[in-house]
Order: sequence, then structure tokens, then C-alpha cells
Amino acid sequence: MKHINSFLFLVFILVTIIYGCKKIMPSEPGDAEVLDGPIEGLTATQLIQFNNGDDAFGEVFTSSTGLGPIFVANQCASCHAGDGKGTPFVQFVRFGQADTLGNTFLNFGGPQLQHKAIPGYTPEQLPFGAPKTSLIAPAVTGLGFLDAVEDAFLLALADPNDIDGDGISGRVHYNTIPSYVTLRPNSIPNGSKYICRFGKKGAAYDLLHQTSGAYNQDMGITSLFEPIDVYSGQEIDPEVGTQTIHDVVFYLKTLKAPIPRNQQDSDVIAGKNLFNDINCAKCHTPSMQTGYSPIAPLSYKEFHPYTDLLLHDMGSELNDGYTEGFALASEWKTPALWGLGLSKMSQGGQYYLMHDGRALSIEQAIQMHGGEASQSRSLYNQLIENQKNQLIKFLESL
Repeated sequence: MKHINSFLFLVFILVTIIYGCKKIMPSEPGDAEVLDGPIEGLTATQLIQFNNGDDAFGEVFTSSTGLGPIFVANQCASCHAGDGKGTPFVQFVRFGQADTLGNTFLNFGGPQLQHKAIPGYTPEQLPFGAPKTSLIAPAVTGLGFLDAVEDAFLLALADPNDIDGDGISGRVHYNTIPSYVTLRPNSIPNGSKYICRFGKKGAAYDLLHQTSGAYNQDMGITSLFEPIDVYSGQEIDPEVGTQTIHDVVFYLKTLKAPIPRNQQDSDVIAGKNLFNDINCAKCHTPSMQTGYSPIAPLSYKEFHPYTDLLLHDMGSELNDGYTEGFALASEWKTPALWGLGLSKMSQGGQYYLMHDGRALSIEQAIQMHGGEASQSRSLYNQLIENQKNQLIKFLESL
């Protein structure tokens, strides 16, 4: 009987501890409160590949697994914490191209500055006189939807000559592409150039192009797709497997789109109306439609990214003197606003907005909009304080 009583007492203690922990432990965040997680509708096989890509995205490289010898980061996730935006503390620097004549600093380490090195090697230094820009990593959620939008949809949004006279002249970025990419269905070329859409200036064609370049330029990791070592400038054997690259691309394609929150809140509704009234939606297009995708849950879907994926002239305020592809120095691709309200979660509790994180609040980011966005900025400044708060509350609900 003594042993039974001791056993029951231990059971009582364990139940008390477990119940107490449940009371004091924070509840698991809902899907709308986090950026990571797969899109709905993936098959069991696809979920396995998603998880493999997730693991590879978090892999930490060392010198023994191919890191560097010069690099910016040692894993994908260090720049995209929680699949969200980066910060100025892990920014990367692009340099060497002042205009569409091309990058004249490629022989000096361009287009990206590898400012770290493994022991025994010296990090790169910015060449004298090189135009440059500092960038922070974007959030990577919902990219599969953006990838599946057909060229014709983007061309219908574009108005490069401002024919409608609204002061906004967004254009697609026709750029040269590497031979290893597979063209989208119904792609619409312009001579030998194709519509690109990823990166701060929309210079990368698809997620394979973007991912292979990131492994190479950010981590100094060569692949079948990008075999040139950033340190020696020579072609070397792949340091990451082709299947791993494909797994990461699949992971990025099948990360869910950010889920908006508090959409029935009266201030959020009022802020949404103001967003349209002051013409923010002219560039930050609320809705898009995908075409065919071999990943069935991405095919023919309406989604709400708040971007047009076009280049816009943002004026002298955001002209860093550097560009990529055939964009101008003052042109930037409209960033997607979905997930904006969750950005602080991956940024240490503080907003770092715009291409380089220079804006520490949504208000500051709005004030930095020049060029084609000048009119919207002026209209925002004419709003009363409560209206401004409503607009920002709407943006934080996305």
C-alpha cells in the first residue's frame, strides 16, 4: 500500500506540473501570426520536399562544407529569420554599376561585396569610386504566387509612357537571363530579354535564378547553375547538390502567403479605403491572378500581395547611384506589402523598411516615397492624424 500511495503521489505531482506549465506557457501562435508554413493542398510527397527545403534553408555552412572563402552569410535563414525581412545588421552591398552601360567593376569583386572571410583569407574591400547600394533581405513568403503570375498580367499593369496621365509609369524589367532557367508558360520576350521579377530591382527571372545566385554571392557556395567561385573567379566543382537547390526553390515556392488580420476592424476598413483614395493601390496592386503552375495549389489563384512587380522611378530620395540589369538607379520594384505588420517579428521588434532598412517606421517609409509616388505622399500628408493612424493600422493588418 505504501508503494501505491507513493506512486499516486508522484502521478499527482506530474499532473500538477504539466497543468501548471500549460497555464504559464504562451500559447502557440496562429497561422496568421507567423510567416512560415506551407500552402494548403500539397501532397504528401510535396510536403516531404517542402520540409527538405526548409532544412536546407537553415543549413549552416562552414569552410569544410564549402563556405566562402569570402562570403556575406553562412546560411539562408540568417538573412531571412522566420522567413521575414532582414535588418541593416545583416545587410549586403551591391556595387559597380552606375547605369545601363554595364558593371565595370566585375573584375574587382562585383556585383556583391563579400565582407567576411574564413580564417586565412581577407574579406573584400569596396573598390574606390564604385557606386553602391546597401540592401536588406526581403521576406520570402508567398513567392510561389508571384512566380506563377503570367507575363501578360504584368504587361497589362504597366504604363511605361504614362498614357493615362496619372503620373505613374511602371514598367516591366526586361533583362537577360541565364541559360539554366526554364521559361514560364506564355512568357513574352522582348528580343533576347525576358520579364524578370525577383530582387529589389526585379533583376532575377525566377526563384531558381534568385536562389542559385544567393548561394553563390551570399555564401560563396558554387552549384551546377552558378559554378564560378567568387574568390578565385574560376569554375569549380559544385559545393551544394542540385537536388538541394531544387528543394530550396520548392520550399520558397510553397511557403504560404501572409494571412491578413483584423479585417473587420472599423479602423482597418477605413484605412483600406484611404489607401485607395490616395492612390497607393496604383503601384501596390491589391490583387493578382496566377496562371498555370505545375504545383496545383498555385494554379489559377487570386491572391493579394499589394505589389505590381513593376519598376517605378522613386526620384532622388531613393537614388543610390547603383542599379541592376536594365533598371535605372532611381528605379525600384514595388515591394509586396503583405506581411508588413509581422515584419518586426524577424527584425528584433523594430521596423527596418525600404530597400536598405533606412526607415524605422511605416510613417518614415511613406515620407521617403518620391518620384512617381510624390503625389500619394502629398495626399498622405494632407490627412488628419486619425486618418493617418487608420491607414497605418490597415498596412499593419496585411
